[in-house]
Amino acid sequence: MITAIDTNVLIALWDKDDVTNVRAQKALDKAQSKGQLVVCGAVFAELLGGEDKNIVVVESFLNETDIEIDWTIDEKIWRSAATAFQRYVARRRKQRQPEPRRLITDFLIGSHSFERGFTLLTFDDRIFKAAFPKLKIVR
Repeated sequence: MITAIDTNVLIALWDKDDVTNVRAQKALDKAQSKGQLVVCGAVFAELLGGEDKNIVVVESFLNETDIEIDWTIDEKIWRSAATAFQRYVARRRKQRQPEPRRLITDFLIGSHSFERGFTLLTFDDRIFKAAFPKLKIVR
C-alpha cells in the first residue's frame, strides 16, 4: 500500500508544540508499517514555507524518513484537480461565500492521491471527502 501524506501532517510532526504532534508521528509510523510513503511536488513546495525550512532541510528530512517525492503531475491529475476545484468554488458561491478559502494546491494533493490509487493521510479530511468522495483517507 502506498500512502500519500498531506502537508498538515508533516507540519504537525515538525512542531513539537502542536497538539497533533504525537498523533502525526503515530499516523506516519502506522502508514509506513503498511507500505511506502510519498508526497507530491505540491506538498514539497508547501513544506518550504515552514519556518527555517529550505530545500536542503526538506529533502534531508524526506530522505531520512524514506518518504519519496512524486514530481509527476500529469494531465489526468491536473484535470481532476481542476474539476474538483471548480465544484468547490460553485459550492462556496451557492453558500454565498464569494471567494474560495482553499488553494488549488489542496486539490492537486487530493487528485494526485486519488488518480494514483494511493491512500491519503491528512488531518483535514473534510475537503478531500467532499472533493474526492472515492478517495481512501486515513487520519
